[in-house]
Amino acid sequence: MLAAPEGAAIAGWEQLTLLLSAGPAGLRAILVVLDEAGQVISASDMVLYRSAPSPVTDSPEPSSAFMRQQSIGGRFEPDGTFQGTSWQTEGPEPVEDEAPNWVSTPSEPTEEDVAALRTLVAEVMRRLPSRDSQ
Repeated sequence: MLAAPEGAAIAGWEQLTLLLSAGPAGLRAILVVLDEAGQVISASDMVLYRSAPSPVTDSPEPSSAFMRQQSIGGRFEPDGTFQGTSWQTEGPEPVEDEAPNWVSTPSEPTEEDVAALRTLVAEVMRRLPSRDSQ
């Protein structure tokens, strides 16, 4: 694919993926994409929670657990703005149906959400080995 004309846009890009424990909450996944110059062009932060039954999704089995995902992701534009979406997703666990009854709600990220994502990306980049030492 990288040899195709469409692949030229992603040639040289790097994707950093970190999977972290979110403690009792569940799992956190952070994705940062760098262009060929090492500049951050997009990022996402997702936390997957396992919880008691949700008031958003009624279940005939009150003892079943629910999964909840909170995420933000998008592109950092050259002018410094962020174009992205925040998501709140909930659904039953375990998923037994081929088409589970998940409820996903998109929203505009708040300034605080974007600031937190920028801080997280800066921390990921700070921990990377220097490009000169690679």
